[in-house]
Amino acid sequence: MAGLYLHIPFCRQACHYCNFHFSTSLAQRDALLQALHQELIDRAPDWQHHTFETVYWGGGTPSLLTAEELKALWNTIQQHYRLAEALEITLEANPDDLTASYLKTLSHTPINRLSIGIQSFFEEDLQFMNRAHDAQQAQDCIPLAQAAGFEQLTVDLIYGSPTTTHERWATNLQTIFDLQVPHLSCYALTVEPRTALEHQVRTGKVPPVQDEHAAEQLEYLLAQLPQQGYEQYEISNFCRPPHYARHNSNYWTGVPYLGIGPSAHSFDGTHRRWNIAHNPRYIRALQEGHPYWEIETLTPQDRHNEYLMTALRTKWGVKPEQLTQWDAQAPARFLRQATPYLQRRLLQEQNGTYTLTDQGKLLADAIISDLFWVDA
Repeated sequence: MAGLYLHIPFCRQACHYCNFHFSTSLAQRDALLQALHQELIDRAPDWQHHTFETVYWGGGTPSLLTAEELKALWNTIQQHYRLAEALEITLEANPDDLTASYLKTLSHTPINRLSIGIQSFFEEDLQFMNRAHDAQQAQDCIPLAQAAGFEQLTVDLIYGSPTTTHERWATNLQTIFDLQVPHLSCYALTVEPRTALEHQVRTGKVPPVQDEHAAEQLEYLLAQLPQQGYEQYEISNFCRPPHYARHNSNYWTGVPYLGIGPSAHSFDGTHRRWNIAHNPRYIRALQEGHPYWEIETLTPQDRHNEYLMTALRTKWGVKPEQLTQWDAQAPARFLRQATPYLQRRLLQEQNGTYTLTDQGKLLADAIISDLFWVDA
């Protein structure tokens, strides 16, 4: 099985925290869409032996595309790729795009899951982040999507913002619970390099993000969700079983995936490939038949460390015997490196599987990197 990702690199405006590849100019929209069709066709022969069980439109803001544009891309996918019967087909969407009329047109496409970037239900939070939607649109879009027949919904929320008080964070979560949203992704606000937020913090225009403030809101999240029937199956992802995000779960469990579009990444099991993050160069390369990507062959050490990095983020955890496929000494080394974290109750072991504890999840990046196979 495999997953297919299409990157739509357009946004109405730039969120202050975002470091993804996108453009706020739609001038090259038609040429970019044609390039996506061409890349889908060009890369199909290399993936003819894979069956795709998930398709994911990400970005950027894929909900800027019309239903007809989405259907046209879908037709190209159908014509050139082997597809599983029970497909998960996800569209990332912003609340300001999810009007009743747009949702009605989407309901006549193959898309069966929406990932909605709400981030907060409070106006001050949204303005701080420079989101394109307002609080009322955030409130309205979920009932509208449900009324249009979209039962498979996931919502993104951001915690740790200087404007997000603990009371607001609690209200954001309660709103999700009251609306019976089956899947939730929650991310700590991060100050990424070369973003508007980084510049604002550096110049003193906005207060710095406080790790303690974010940690307290994460702890509240982890306490509340089990009471509402949600399971944390990855550090940032929660669902009421069985509503796991199949596409993203494939990333974390090492399933191959094909990425189409500028900046999109692909993984076939032994190689990682990524497209240039530049719309005009990407379009021109597809038009002229020139390379538009870079590629690397992953070493056993790369694969070992990527397994640790992804598996420890999930409820399925790390099984040390799995590490022997890359290095015979790996299980012993992992157990040696893991022992201090087990003693501090940041890691836990059950039936031979190692997972992070709730306290360990607060320090996930540091713990995981410390468990990497690093040459002496």
